[in-house]
Amino acid sequence: MLTVQMNDAAAALLGAWAGLTPTQPPQGLAAGLRDLTANGITLHGDAVVLTDTVRHLRDSGPGGFIDLTAWECSVNSFHLEDFVPVTVDLLDDGEPVIAEADQRLLLAQGLALALHICRLGRSAEPRLQIRCIVSAHTSNGTFRFHRIRAGQQQHHPDLDRYTLEKMIVIDTGSPSG
Repeated sequence: MLTVQMNDAAAALLGAWAGLTPTQPPQGLAAGLRDLTANGITLHGDAVVLTDTVRHLRDSGPGGFIDLTAWECSVNSFHLEDFVPVTVDLLDDGEPVIAEADQRLLLAQGLALALHICRLGRSAEPRLQIRCIVSAHTSNGTFRFHRIRAGQQQHHPDLDRYTLEKMIVIDTGSPSG
């Protein structure tokens, strides 16, 4: 089962009330994101990670993290603007600023990447149930993912509580199904 949740801010920015087709980037996944995921995902112990990340890992978590899901989110977290060509202006105090049109692009690219990562999980043997969390706001866009585990969640279930961020959460199943 594929589940896509968005807070109202993300749904409004992407025009999701008119359907998800307009949210897909016209040129597809940005080259930087394609390169990042070119070798797919793999299991590292019981954790799912990008295959290219494995050679940089010293352990298989959770170490100082509260649980394995938090460790995965740390390992599988990056700024979308590092891989998607958007304009990041700097205020006098050094604070980055991303215009709303570029935030929309970051969300659309993050959603496309999430669907790609979820497809990789569905085609893995055994099938991996994955959750991807995408967010964008005025200073950056982030992407992270983890395996779905009962009792371990790295976001608040009420996405509208994120008042400063546009949030999307994509799941490919649940621990029981």
